[in-house]
Amino acid sequence: MLTFNDLSLPCPEGLTLAALLAAQGVNAEQVATAVNGEFVPRTRRGVTVLQPGDTVLTFQAIVGG
Repeated sequence: MLTFNDLSLPCPEGLTLAALLAAQGVNAEQVATAVNGEFVPRTRRGVTVLQPGDTVLTFQAIVGG
């Protein structure tokens, strides 16, 4: 199991962050992501393999200066 935005979900072997977002219907272009408190850039989501016990958060990206 892993935690995704306060939901407990199965964590099949080889599950990537990109695949999780797609399975949950998340528009990956509109959110930022973190795994276990560490920011994961969009370019790394397809190669970020999740493990049981991981905590995945999505949040609105804030742009500005």
